[in-house]
Amino acid sequence: MKINVSHIPAEGMKLQLSRDAKWLSDLCPPQEKIDFIFHGADISCFLRKISETVYVEGNTITTVDLECCRCLDVTTHILRTDFKYTFAPSENHAAEEMELSVEDLEVSYYDNDIIDLDQMIFEQIALQIPMKALCADSCKGLCPHCGINLNSAKCTCNSEFVDERLAVLKKLKVKH
Repeated sequence: MKINVSHIPAEGMKLQLSRDAKWLSDLCPPQEKIDFIFHGADISCFLRKISETVYVEGNTITTVDLECCRCLDVTTHILRTDFKYTFAPSENHAAEEMELSVEDLEVSYYDNDIIDLDQMIFEQIALQIPMKALCADSCKGLCPHCGINLNSAKCTCNSEFVDERLAVLKKLKVKH
């Protein structure tokens, strides 16, 4: 959703948005691999303008299916995040190289009085996707020998199995 800065009233603008799976697939570059299933997002935000600077504050609630990194079962996660953005017109921003301060990293720039909220929302969703998702903190994972899911069944593998390549290490004696 693109917002024209000149249409933001003095008292501010409240937005309620919902995004579906098609929205995410349209935003992602075709060569990017997405390793989760996006069900949708609900976004609530408030935009206010002071002079030419626009402040956006809000939150997202996103539902995604992710593969558990231990047992490989698919599990649904609800991700919530709060965000704040500051947008300034790009003509006030010099294109030359300069050292950035912490405050500079918190400011984004807009062109032609248009702010693209979709990119901002996409960024917030991407930042909330866990690198290693778990179906539960107590997930036991897969048996390294037979591959059975230890959450749903007990395997009969010998727990004292030693990899042949590491058997030589059992012969080492440690001197104290």
